[in-house]
Amino acid sequence: MEKRALVLALIALAGTAALLAEDRQEKIPPPPRHDVIVTANRVETPEREVASSVTVITSEDLVRTGKTSVADAMREVIGLSLVQNGGPGAAASVSIRGANGEHTLVLLDGLELNDPINPSRSLDLAHLPLSQVDRIEVLRGPQSPLYGSDAMGGVINIITRTGRGAPSVTLASEAGSLGSFAGNLGVQGSGGRADYSFALHHSRTAGVSAASTAYPGNVEKDGYRNLTLAANLGLSVSSGSRLSLGLRATQARTEIDNFGGPGGDDPNSVQDYASFLARLQLRSLTRNGFWERILSASWVGAGRDYLNPTDEAHPLDSEEASYRSGSLKLDWQNNFYLRPSHTLTVGAELEREEGRSAYFSESAWGPSESRFPSTGASTVGLYVLDRLEIRGRLFLSAGLRVDAHSLAGSAVTFRVAPAYLFHSTGTKLRAAVGTGFKSPSLYQLFAPGTSWGPIGNPDLRPERTTGWEAGLEQRLAGERLVLGLTYFRNAFRDLVDFDFTLGYVNVGRARTSGVEISVESRPTRGTIVRAAYTGLRAWDEITGADLLRRPRDKFSAEWGTRLFGSFDLSASVLYAGQRLDRDFSELPYPTVTLPGYALLGLALAAPVGPGFDLFLRLDNLLDARYEPVWGYGAPGFTFRAGFRYAR
Repeated sequence: MEKRALVLALIALAGTAALLAEDRQEKIPPPPRHDVIVTANRVETPEREVASSVTVITSEDLVRTGKTSVADAMREVIGLSLVQNGGPGAAASVSIRGANGEHTLVLLDGLELNDPINPSRSLDLAHLPLSQVDRIEVLRGPQSPLYGSDAMGGVINIITRTGRGAPSVTLASEAGSLGSFAGNLGVQGSGGRADYSFALHHSRTAGVSAASTAYPGNVEKDGYRNLTLAANLGLSVSSGSRLSLGLRATQARTEIDNFGGPGGDDPNSVQDYASFLARLQLRSLTRNGFWERILSASWVGAGRDYLNPTDEAHPLDSEEASYRSGSLKLDWQNNFYLRPSHTLTVGAELEREEGRSAYFSESAWGPSESRFPSTGASTVGLYVLDRLEIRGRLFLSAGLRVDAHSLAGSAVTFRVAPAYLFHSTGTKLRAAVGTGFKSPSLYQLFAPGTSWGPIGNPDLRPERTTGWEAGLEQRLAGERLVLGLTYFRNAFRDLVDFDFTLGYVNVGRARTSGVEISVESRPTRGTIVRAAYTGLRAWDEITGADLLRRPRDKFSAEWGTRLFGSFDLSASVLYAGQRLDRDFSELPYPTVTLPGYALLGLALAAPVGPGFDLFLRLDNLLDARYEPVWGYGAPGFTFRAGFRYAR
């Protein structure tokens, strides 16, 4: 199957070359694209000046491919591996270049979303719809110098819409297989000194069985529903100063099973999730354009409730649990534009996180209770980034950060990322080397012990990583063809692992290395061809074994075009190779190999009136049966149809 992925990559390259040759007679070539990246340097930077590996997913990309959630949008991104325990709404996390899921920092308009009460402080991506998303930037490699803890593997920054121009309304609705329905309503605009954007999203689905139906005893479907309200408000308070407020509230219910594999089905086990996010920001620029100040305060509150009463299949077993967390963060960023070719960024962050939980269960062995009392931790961080441009060819960024955790101590991280442009050939050489860290979570620090032994360990140190990459980007045919090649290596140490006699301890070590190859072609107006291949090796340095759930080979491709001047057609393929996992239905949990799988998708949109489109999305056209995680199911062939209106 690994050879098949390489063959598909070669076919995509050949197809791109053929499309370019076919287009030699095109009289009006598409204009060059000059994207701006925000996440790489925390200020708007032209893509050609960025040395880091970054993928930008625009709103046009999301509409064309018919994606509906952030988790779906991450599936095909180069260097990423999505892990999801079942169908829509099931717990989802992303591994970047082989790092753990908790080593991915997820931002929403710069606001950190990682959940403090999660045992590893990771984020469940399943509850993030795309209804208000303007673009997503995925930054790969250690990014702690600018973003602090949790950014050891990389950063996902979800950027939402702000109001611009005359008032407008967007409305979309769809329905399809698995009893699915979704509706989105948006109102946005600006006038005078104010701008606004409001969004409402609702979706529901009957889903598939979280515990795979390939195993006996798993027949009941596990549904999901989501209600999200969001608002972005802005006000120009004076010349060069803008005050903005972002709000977001989500309520979701996920029907879950007890575990994956044989007999994991449970007909009445549910998780209720709720979150509220708020971010207030004042951004001002001095009259001479020398000093830009960005002062922000943000709050993220989240709660999860689990309820699993007795049923016919489990007459003696019941569970009930609640988890609550909150995170308050103050960020003061200062950008000094010393010269047009020289920018200095200096900032300070203060974060306070808190969490608590309670768990109760009944079984044939009697009642059980575990309480995690309300506790918290604080972090202070200072960061500096110097960006320099020399003669429009050499672009250099160098950053340093110092963080002090109230219990885990301090961490110093750095990153240096140069890029060099050969304008005559359209070639960019780039490299980056840096370090990252992750502070231990509240649970890892404070979890109460049991009769089996300790769990929490207040003496834990931060996890650490050192990584580097080197890459080449080549633009051809008036920038209508872009080729990319990157090699990377990362070393992780002091990883937090669980020992049954000692609790959580810093004993883990791991390494990852690999190559990323990408092709993007825009042979004609309205046509785009993309292909990407990731070859990854991720292994435990202590045992030498491959890390679980990391495919060694991943290939994705997309072809989108506009037919007859108005119909948008998009086709995609995703191949994930073999990967190791654990069979938790047997002791002592033997290692198993999950086979590779290929998913084909198709999306079609057709205009039927001014601002009014009909669309159809087909997923998993070959009805592939696969397990994203051992013992858990995934949807087979599905379809969705609906309409979009924007005026």
